[in-house]
Amino acid sequence: MKFWQSLSFTEPEHLVPLAKIAEEVGFHGAFASDHLLVPEKIRSKYPYSADGSPPFHSTTPWPDAFVTCSALLTATVRLKISTAVYILPLRNPFEAAKAVATLSLLSQGRFALGAGLGWMREEFEACNQDFATRGKRFDEMIAVMRTLWKGGMVEHHGEYYDFGRLEMSPAPKAEIPIYVGGGSDAALRRAARVGDGWIGAGNTPEDVPGIMERLRALRRQYERARTPFETIVAVSVPPEVDLFKRLEDAGVTALVSWPLAYTLGPGATLDAKRKALESYGDQLIARLG
Repeated sequence: MKFWQSLSFTEPEHLVPLAKIAEEVGFHGAFASDHLLVPEKIRSKYPYSADGSPPFHSTTPWPDAFVTCSALLTATVRLKISTAVYILPLRNPFEAAKAVATLSLLSQGRFALGAGLGWMREEFEACNQDFATRGKRFDEMIAVMRTLWKGGMVEHHGEYYDFGRLEMSPAPKAEIPIYVGGGSDAALRRAARVGDGWIGAGNTPEDVPGIMERLRALRRQYERARTPFETIVAVSVPPEVDLFKRLEDAGVTALVSWPLAYTLGPGATLDAKRKALESYGDQLIARLG
């Protein structure tokens, strides 16, 4: 079993030290989160809370995801780093492809792109990006980026992106995993169809076996059952060894440790966070990793 530490809602000055600590105590990877901005008024409903309220406010820190990942990769040696999740349809595919390729190249393949569609219509409107077409554009952006990562002269002619022969250099030397995030059935379909894995948004333990079976069925449907695929799950209950063993038996390949802002509360000291990660490493990673 692999373990990822979520760094969502972390004070920026704690991000690099926590990545180093996570590596020390045995985590497989760490996640950096993403939003470009938070509008004063949000009408969109957050899909992962009962009342539709997001778990953040306008002063919650959202340092640039790719710059953050670069710092975390530079500060560590073994730790995998991924976004969870990067709101891909807010961006230009060329700029995203260049940044991701560079992160992978400079880290010797330790970077993975965790990407999702986004849920906040107001964020898309502020960035002058069409919210309604974000799903179709996401799929085509993945195709464009993978084409660019091949190296050499390439071209693409699609519904939203069209370009003649060009080259993006340097090309990454390693395959770049793309993990699709989201809790809807559409997200599961997209992960099975175009992703190298799926990142859950928080599920009850009872729901996980059904989700794993659904992903297996979808991967068979899309004739991708034999390709490597990560299932990265965050459960909505406190961690426990026997529970994690059952989830592994159900097909989960990796588990996410909750953001420390959740487990310790906002404003916790770096020392308190270190102790929490060390405890997680001793009680869970050492026994299951």
